[in-house]
Amino acid sequence: MQLRRYLVLGVAIVAVFGLLAAACGDDDDGGDGDSASGNTLKTVQDRGKLLCGVKDSQPGFGYLESDGSYTGNDIEYCKAVAAAVFGDANAVEYVLASADNRFELLSSGEIDVLIRTTTWTASRDAALGADFTSTTFYDGQGMMVKVDSPIQSVDDLDGATICVTSGTTTESNLADQMAQRGLDYTPLGFADDTENLAAFAEGRCDAWTGDKSNLAGQRANYTEGPDALRILPDTLSKEPLGPATRDNDSQWHDVVQWTVFGLMTAEELGVTAGNVDDMAANPPNIAVARLLGVGFEGAEPADFGLGIDVDFMQDVIAAVGNFGEIYDRTLAPIGLDRAGSVNDLWTRGGLIYPPPMR
Repeated sequence: MQLRRYLVLGVAIVAVFGLLAAACGDDDDGGDGDSASGNTLKTVQDRGKLLCGVKDSQPGFGYLESDGSYTGNDIEYCKAVAAAVFGDANAVEYVLASADNRFELLSSGEIDVLIRTTTWTASRDAALGADFTSTTFYDGQGMMVKVDSPIQSVDDLDGATICVTSGTTTESNLADQMAQRGLDYTPLGFADDTENLAAFAEGRCDAWTGDKSNLAGQRANYTEGPDALRILPDTLSKEPLGPATRDNDSQWHDVVQWTVFGLMTAEELGVTAGNVDDMAANPPNIAVARLLGVGFEGAEPADFGLGIDVDFMQDVIAAVGNFGEIYDRTLAPIGLDRAGSVNDLWTRGGLIYPPPMR
C-alpha cells in the first residue's frame, strides 16, 4: 500500500512538472515568441520588415513630418538596419515608443530594436533587459530659456520652475544637479516634447531642460524662430545615445552593432553613398573590400558570421550614406556642429572609433 502511494505521488509530480513546462512554453503576451526568446533575426526575416521603436517629436533625431514621413538621425539608423537585413531601407515600420513604454515594447517583442535617443545607463542595461550597441551620438543635458530671460547659467535658476519630461534620466539628473548646487526649484513634468514645448511657449516654466541635442532640435523648429531661444552653456550630465536590443539575443545584437560600426568605418575609409558601387567593383585596399563584402587580390569576401549577406554594407551605405553623411543630413541643420566635438571621428579628435571589420 505504501509503495502504491509513492508511485501515485511520483506520477503526480511528473504531471505537475509537465504542465509547468507547457505553460512556460506558451506565448501569451501577444508579442513574437521567437524574438522574445532570443531569435529576433529569424523573426524579422520571416516577417519581412523591421519594427523600429522611435520618437516622433524631436527634430533632427525622430520627427513625424506633416506628410506622414519620419525624419531624423535615429530614423536613418532604422533604415540602415533594414537595409542590412533585407537590402531594402524601406522594409521598416516605425513604432512610436514613449519615454514610459519604450523598454516594455522592447522586452515584449513589440519592437525589434529601440532607436529613440535613449541614454545608456547601468540600471537600464542590467535591470530593464536592454543591450545597448555602440553610441551613435554623445550628448549631455542642458537648459534652454527665452532670449530675453535674465538667466545666464544653471546657478541663476534658484526658485525657478523648470519643464522636464517625466520618467527620464533628464528628470533624475535635474534633481541631482539642483540638490548638489543647493538650489530650490519646481519641476513641471510632462509626458513628451509636445507638452513641454506648449508649456514653455506659454511661459509656464522659466527654463526647459533636456538633452542638448533635443533642445537644439526644438529651438530650430520654434515658431518664433531659433533666435528667440538660448541654450545655456552648462552641461549637466553624460548622455550616450544609441540603439538597444533585447538581452540574450546576441546574433541580432551583432547585426545592429556591426551595421553601426560599418557606417563609422565607411566614413573612416572614405566610402560614401556616391562611390560605394565603384569601391565594391574595384576596392582600393583590403579594408574596403572587407567592409563591402567583396574579394581582394584573390582573397575570398570576408564573412563575419552575422547571418545576413556578406555584402550587406553595400546596401546600407547606398541607402543612407556613411556615418558622417547621416550626421550632416540630419544634425548639422539643427545647429549641432560636429567639427572638433566628441562626435567626430577619432582621427579628428573625436570618440567615433569603430573596431576593425575583419
